[in-house]
Amino acid sequence: MPTLTLQQGRRERRLARDNMEVCDAVATAIETELNWLAIAVTGDTLLGVVFGYATRKEAENALRRALKQTDGNLEFIVEQDTRRQNGLLADLAERLERYAAGEPVDFSDVRVDESHLTPFGKRIVAACRRIGWGSRRSYGELAVECGSAGAARAVGQVMAKNRFPLVVPCHRVLGAGGSLGGFSAPDGLRMKRRLLDLEGRKNL
Repeated sequence: MPTLTLQQGRRERRLARDNMEVCDAVATAIETELNWLAIAVTGDTLLGVVFGYATRKEAENALRRALKQTDGNLEFIVEQDTRRQNGLLADLAERLERYAAGEPVDFSDVRVDESHLTPFGKRIVAACRRIGWGSRRSYGELAVECGSAGAARAVGQVMAKNRFPLVVPCHRVLGAGGSLGGFSAPDGLRMKRRLLDLEGRKNL
C-alpha cells in the first residue's frame, strides 16, 4: 500500500531561515466503513485526519489541504509503504478502522499537534476530547465548561476547523436544543448523523 511522506520545506531553506530542524512526517490512506480516510503523524504526534472520501486520491488531497491551512511549507512525497515503520501511524490506522466498523474506541491517549490553536482553542479541544462514546454536549455547554459562557459561536468555529475528526470527536457537539449544528466532513450533517447513529444515538 503506497504511503505519503511529508517534509516541511527544503532542508536548506528551513535551516537558513529559522535555524530549525526539519520535521519529517508520514501519512497513509486506508479504506474503511466510513469510506477513505487519511492520517498524518510526525514522531509521536498526530498532525491531521480526514475521512469520508470516495477514493484514496480524494482523501490524500483533502489531507494536503488540511495541513497546508496551517503550514504552507508541508510537501508530500510519494514513497514505498512506510506505515509499518511508524508505530503511531499503524496503531491509529488500526484503531480508526475498528471505530469505522462500529467498535467503541478510545483515542484519549493520542497526542495531537496543537501548535495552530489559540489558548481558547486548546481548552475547547481538550473539553471535546472528554466527551465519551455515545455522549454529547452542546456548543454552549463546552463554552461553559471552558470558563467562557456565552462563547458558543466561538466553540462552533473551533469545531469547524478541527484537524482531528473522530480522534477529537467534534461530531458529538450539537447545537442548541439538540440540533445537529454543522459538520465539515464530506456529506456534512448526514455524516454527522451517521456517526451518532454508529455510537447508538439513533433517536436524533
